[in-house]
Amino acid sequence: MFAVYAAGPNPDDPLAALTVGERPDPVAPDGWVSVSVRAASLNMHDLWTLKGVGIKAERFPMILGCDGAGVLADGTEVVLHSVITDPAWTGDDTLDPKRTLLTELHQGTFADTVVVPARNVLPKPADLSFAEAACMGTAWLTAYRMLFVKSGLRPGQTMLVQGASGGVSTALIELGRAAGLRVWVTGRTEEKRALATELGAHAVFESGARLPEKVDGVFETVGKATWAHSMRALKPGGVIVVSGSTSGPDPSADLQRLFFLQISVIGSTMGTRDELADLLSFCATAGIRPRIGTELAMAEARAGFEAMQAGETAGKIVFTR
Repeated sequence: MFAVYAAGPNPDDPLAALTVGERPDPVAPDGWVSVSVRAASLNMHDLWTLKGVGIKAERFPMILGCDGAGVLADGTEVVLHSVITDPAWTGDDTLDPKRTLLTELHQGTFADTVVVPARNVLPKPADLSFAEAACMGTAWLTAYRMLFVKSGLRPGQTMLVQGASGGVSTALIELGRAAGLRVWVTGRTEEKRALATELGAHAVFESGARLPEKVDGVFETVGKATWAHSMRALKPGGVIVVSGSTSGPDPSADLQRLFFLQISVIGSTMGTRDELADLLSFCATAGIRPRIGTELAMAEARAGFEAMQAGETAGKIVFTR
């Protein structure tokens, strides 16, 4: 079958490992189902896989793609939940010590067909296109958990999103606005800030800019480049929710500010199957849709990877079949 895959890890030149070609057809084991992929979205996790981060060398070649949407053999349209747990696990999917994401142990969604556990498919809402549904399982689910499960923020409070144009950031803007929070956003360029405004941000600022007042919560996916600003932006007792560190994982902790102002720093990773179901319901109720910046045929995946590596995103990058 056709697939977009990592031939092997390449930490120095990840796109050199990107291959578009044929891979063996997958076979669904007992309790798993085959999904004919209609759309799959690109995530930073896919670039990390090409670098060999979070995956053992012996697991290559690895088909890329953490999430997607498609059709079961009986014609049912589905959205994929990307967190695969141990069959014996009960409780929060993200806390299973044996959990994996697609592309870490099991082959991913950038292919004609993907196989996943039966519990990892959810009905696709009729009002979501396949391309829109393909954004939900990773970026939008991550944003949903950060905001509604981890942050503790209430409607009417002020949230700051660091970075204006990535998949998680654009989801946070739309979700926060729909939930009644005041949404502030930073962005490196005028174009990225304009996108945030278009998506519903109440105010936008240059990266690192002094804010007119302190905020209740900051949402971090950037890491080292924005961490000092995030710490300075918070009210006493405020919260930073972190789900990524694209610019580096090792900023100064600023411990004096942390303890003196009683700031909370909370890590967040992906989300549960039930949270994905709630997210799909919330999008339908609130009438919001993921912003797709680029939609490409899967055979043109390299162009999407090049754009993500260069930071040239304006919403999600989606590949379709």
